[in-house]
Amino acid sequence: MRSWRVGRRGSSFKSEHFFGTFAGDFGKDCRLRRPRDHRAAVDHNPDDERQVADERRSLLGLAAMALIVGAATGCVGAIFRLLLVRADGLRDEMIAWAHGHAIWGFLTVVGACAVATLVAAWMVRQFSPHASGSGIPHVEAVLREEIPPAPFGLVPVKFFGGILAIGSGLALGREGPTVQMGAGIAVFAARLCRLCWADARVLLAAGAGAGLATAFNAPIAGLVFVLEELVQRFEHRVAVAALAALATAIPVARLLLGDAPDFEVAPLSYPRAESAPLFLALGGVAGLLAVAYNRTLLATIAVRDRFGRLPIELRAGLIGASVGILAWFAPELVGGGDQITQRALIGHENAGILGFAFLIRFGLGALSYAAGTPGGLFAPLLVLGAQSGLLFGEACRVALPALSIQPEAFALVGMAALFTGVVRAPVTGIVLVAEMTGNVTMLLPMLGACFMAMLLPMLLGNAPIYDSLREHTLRLERQIRQR
Repeated sequence: MRSWRVGRRGSSFKSEHFFGTFAGDFGKDCRLRRPRDHRAAVDHNPDDERQVADERRSLLGLAAMALIVGAATGCVGAIFRLLLVRADGLRDEMIAWAHGHAIWGFLTVVGACAVATLVAAWMVRQFSPHASGSGIPHVEAVLREEIPPAPFGLVPVKFFGGILAIGSGLALGREGPTVQMGAGIAVFAARLCRLCWADARVLLAAGAGAGLATAFNAPIAGLVFVLEELVQRFEHRVAVAALAALATAIPVARLLLGDAPDFEVAPLSYPRAESAPLFLALGGVAGLLAVAYNRTLLATIAVRDRFGRLPIELRAGLIGASVGILAWFAPELVGGGDQITQRALIGHENAGILGFAFLIRFGLGALSYAAGTPGGLFAPLLVLGAQSGLLFGEACRVALPALSIQPEAFALVGMAALFTGVVRAPVTGIVLVAEMTGNVTMLLPMLGACFMAMLLPMLLGNAPIYDSLREHTLRLERQIRQR
């Protein structure tokens, strides 16, 4: 009988106990089955032939369910994105109004941001502790069978909590919530149809990939993310299910969002061979920044945990108030940051202001994640990557005028490089940036930059951020089990 493991030394508990508590159990007739390698020769044993036939029927059923899960994830993710855009607009309107009311306007902005963040943290604590933070480490832990899947109540908490947290101005991304919501929808469908765990795991990975693809309008990146980051190997059944989910998620999402890339980039010429060392150097800088970012994020979480006697809602409210103060003085620096990335990609930034904005966003990202509200890391990382790349490109243009450098090209490459340094998923980073910008001329420079961005953190012994955050997820699970 399968036992769910909670951490390396945590106590285990039976899966039937957990699944019987929330929304029904998974099917028991094939819960211990593992997919066969269909490339291997099949004997004429009737039992083996029946097993192969059963697996083929199972794969067909999984593909059909993945189509449904993908469509549902695309719809939920698209509505989530639309509401986030509306929340950003409301926040900007409130700040514009508040500037005409002096001290009362200031208190209104700070109070509104604090209350929204506080309510988001309260929803997480009260209804679904697993909805805290990005959610991707939780999905990875479930796929590794280290913890059980969360109940379906996570999805509405992630949805509304994410709108409140990101809409209040926290520097968090939309992709974490959509990935975890996609996984939650898949788990709910698997429980409803009483799939065995082997099939439910495949469907969960497919739903998570559909969530990422919907968040960034990047279907290929969604597939690569599943294989490179979530399961970390190529599995045929996972690939088939993920393709099916993406085949419905993206068309449904584009019906609501449109089919244009997330960012507009001016035409970029293919870089000259003489500039190749510059992109390698940019990758090295991104690798060092990634190490600093990972350590800063984990240190901020550790500081937050030291104040464990304070209610989590109070801690989140204080962080929200801090973000509200920043929003009063610099409203363009708060929130998910897509507009900041867009400005960097078109080069409309003063170098001095850009450097200051980079430092603010660097600290704001770690502080926002420590609030414990729903929200991801990808979008803030893309902001920092674009800003640091543009700064590096501007410096190279001044130092080497003969190379006719386009700083915007370095901003684009910097997005993929910093993502790779932090997450250690280079192919996902490269494909994601290419799809989000609709640009393929920088693929070769991105390869070189991502090579250096991945090499340096590994040489320095810095773990990928989701590995570190997964350890935090396992500790949280142990705390939940002890209640």
